[in-house]
Amino acid sequence: MLHTPPNRPTGKSIQLMTTCLCDAFYADVAQATVEVLEFLGCEIELPDGQTCCGQPAFNSGDWTSSRKVVRHTAKVFAGDKPIVAPSGSCAAMVFHGAPLAFEKEADLPVIQALANRTWELLDFIVFGLGVTEWPGKFDAKITVHRSCHLRGSRSPEAMASLLSSIEGLTVEPIDETEQCCGFGGTFAVSFPNISNRMGTLKIEKLTACKPDIVAAADMGCMMHFGGMMEKQGFPQKRMHVAQILRDSLKNAGKI
Repeated sequence: MLHTPPNRPTGKSIQLMTTCLCDAFYADVAQATVEVLEFLGCEIELPDGQTCCGQPAFNSGDWTSSRKVVRHTAKVFAGDKPIVAPSGSCAAMVFHGAPLAFEKEADLPVIQALANRTWELLDFIVFGLGVTEWPGKFDAKITVHRSCHLRGSRSPEAMASLLSSIEGLTVEPIDETEQCCGFGGTFAVSFPNISNRMGTLKIEKLTACKPDIVAAADMGCMMHFGGMMEKQGFPQKRMHVAQILRDSLKNAGKI
């Protein structure tokens, strides 16, 4: 079972891990994350040279290649500041997957130190900074996909706390909350038919109440079921929770 590390550093001077998917497809999620953290008074360091967290190779079983990437990440994110990522899967790779891959390696203490500083964005806002209510306004009905990589962490609790406090926002419950969207990184490539069926089931649950928006805190999931929704003609907009937090602040005249 995945568990977030205890006693992670807090404070408003942070390092931001923007992730591959922000870089390639979701630049506005990175921008929204910056605006949200700056609203909260954070000083953000964006380390040069950051690439991947190592998860694709890790999930494929190529732990040798994954370790090379993780070692690079540890060098890029040197220091003792909190590391914040707007992605449950990337954060989980760093604080959970990476230590597993380094169990028999001499530099495990270095990687464990990296893991012990890493937060998923919503987890950091609520349990790192102590912000449990969000002073925004967002008139919409949404459903939320809770990705597999958030299981065992406090991110779902944090996400629920923030979204439920936004004026005008209605978060509708869905059936089979724990159901995977079918992405699973390389799983979707290796088993496309199974992945497609899982995604179809997930979309059925997410859209059953006809929400205005389908939200998630993980861009891999958004890319997967969002692409399926677009191809099948679903009208719902997909948004990362960071974008909802940012836009709600704009709607309330806070930024």
